[in-house]
Amino acid sequence: MAVTKILARKGRLDVGINYVLNGDKTEERVLTAHLNCDPGRECREMLDTKRAYGKEDCVQYYHIIQSFKPGEVTPEQALEIATEFAKEHLPGYETVIGVHVDKEHIHAHILFNSVNADTGEKYHSNAQSYYQQIRAISDRLCREHGLSVIMEVGSDKAVSYIEWLRQSRGKPTFRSMLEADLRTAIEDANDLGHFFMLMEHMGYEISHGNRLGFRLRGQPRFMYPGRKNSLFTEDGIRAAIQSGMEDIEAGRRPAVIYRPP
Repeated sequence: MAVTKILARKGRLDVGINYVLNGDKTEERVLTAHLNCDPGRECREMLDTKRAYGKEDCVQYYHIIQSFKPGEVTPEQALEIATEFAKEHLPGYETVIGVHVDKEHIHAHILFNSVNADTGEKYHSNAQSYYQQIRAISDRLCREHGLSVIMEVGSDKAVSYIEWLRQSRGKPTFRSMLEADLRTAIEDANDLGHFFMLMEHMGYEISHGNRLGFRLRGQPRFMYPGRKNSLFTEDGIRAAIQSGMEDIEAGRRPAVIYRPP
């Protein structure tokens, strides 16, 4: 299973490219790939494309991240899936790919020029393109490579996410599964809104109120993990996103801002 997100960036291309291809994260660039551009000339070629079509302003590049569930994929498989994804979804776009193995769960980073080298068209990202293209292609490739996927809500034949977890983890408790997914979403999120999007992507319904509640399709009731662990309150999640997962894994709780009722 891969959780995907796309980021639009207006900053310097070279900074983004260097991050994706970072040798410390990609085993000295062994776990990298290039499409429609040459190694060592990526930035220059992307800038040349923008100048050729007179589209040098606004978004400079897009950055797609595929985060794979720990232990489910090898770095080589992640690179293969990311490359297949880019070839299908991004024909004509100059693209660099790097698989980062510096964390417990493997990440594939796909950075591509905002302007298509073949057509001059600018890439546009919205909710519809995300669900109908990015997520759909990523999920299909995961299935083809034998990885688990989150089945779409509304399908009569869909296997619920909780059933997938029971089959793959030896029937753990729902609380342990939920907390594992909360930690994954916290680590991958840029902010609280992005965290909620990632949890919904993993198949959860969210109840917003005095306490955050989560449940999967088919469950009659919401679970409120913040009752037993302040990390999983809204303030705790926000603070954890800001401070990083290192404090969590080390057993240190992030500071929670007190808000009077």
